[in-house]
Amino acid sequence: MALMLAGCATEPFAAQEPAAANAGMPGRWILSAPNAPSCGMEFVGEPGASQGGIQPEGGCPGDFFMSRHWALAQNTLTIVDGEERPLATLTLAKDGFQGASVSGVPVTLAR
Repeated sequence: MALMLAGCATEPFAAQEPAAANAGMPGRWILSAPNAPSCGMEFVGEPGASQGGIQPEGGCPGDFFMSRHWALAQNTLTIVDGEERPLATLTLAKDGFQGASVSGVPVTLAR
């Protein structure tokens, strides 16, 4: 038993990513923007995937009703429309993601 534990002590520790990136993107998220109603967005993809589809619910602010795809790279989430035009770029935050739409409107994405 002591030999097994000694072997574990020699392995390097991996850096831990924040919970949102580690848990993965698939699932329901809430998109919010100032002075606009929030909306639900279903992020589709395999667990641990770095990209996938989006199924927005009705009432999304701005052009977010046209959201179709997402990509996550180095804690930066990009949301694009059906023609692969960016709609927003968000960075990983404590409780989800925050950033701005391409028109400059601040947006947050949380579970």
